[in-house]
Amino acid sequence: MDKKPGVPYVFYNWGPCLIRLKISEAFQQRLLKEAYASRKESLAMNKKLAGIIKEEYAFRNYDMFLPEFLDIFKLYHHAYTNYKRKPADEMAKDVPPKYLLRSLWCNFQGPNEFNPPHDHSDALSFVIYLQIPDELKKENKAYIGKSAGPGGIQFLYGAGSNRSYISYQSHFPEDRDMFIFPASLAHYVAPFRSDCTRISVSGNIADSVPINTLPENVDFSQAKNQDAAKPEVKDDKK
Repeated sequence: MDKKPGVPYVFYNWGPCLIRLKISEAFQQRLLKEAYASRKESLAMNKKLAGIIKEEYAFRNYDMFLPEFLDIFKLYHHAYTNYKRKPADEMAKDVPPKYLLRSLWCNFQGPNEFNPPHDHSDALSFVIYLQIPDELKKENKAYIGKSAGPGGIQFLYGAGSNRSYISYQSHFPEDRDMFIFPASLAHYVAPFRSDCTRISVSGNIADSVPINTLPENVDFSQAKNQDAAKPEVKDDKK
């Protein structure tokens, strides 16, 4: 794990660029409020997710959080350039990708529920922990195994057969912890037995817009060759 003085995140010395940071209490409370509102509207996400979790809901409106997320994505890019150890002159010329928040959902995880090993779509993914109940903390503290234990998150890189390099990260989160990582990085969440609910928020981030998400009325006829102007989007309201 590496942390530079004055930098509000840590990143881990292994294969992918995995970082951990703390969101503010104000952001935590806003996310919690909207998570409960989305839960009340039953915007179920189960068919689109790998989790063995009964209550997984799409956020009804995540545009309200875009300013906070855009600041966080910039922070990840800063961490990524440090992770790659680019020379200072290259970092000065570096232009961050135009990150796009593509999906946001909340997980109300109960006893004996879990997320099996899986990965995500797009470029980056993240998870934010909004509520870690005291019952779960107590159960985890009593755990005596080698992993992060009940309610922990595990990241897997490579087959793991070569023990000469680090291929595994395991963490028991705290309230307001946020992990950001490449979407292709396999990860899973361990179950717990305590009669409580752990609340987290997850999302996927694209660093470009897939063509199948462009509006249907995009006019490509203006593109004569590879150096042509960008496609014109017709405005039906005019």
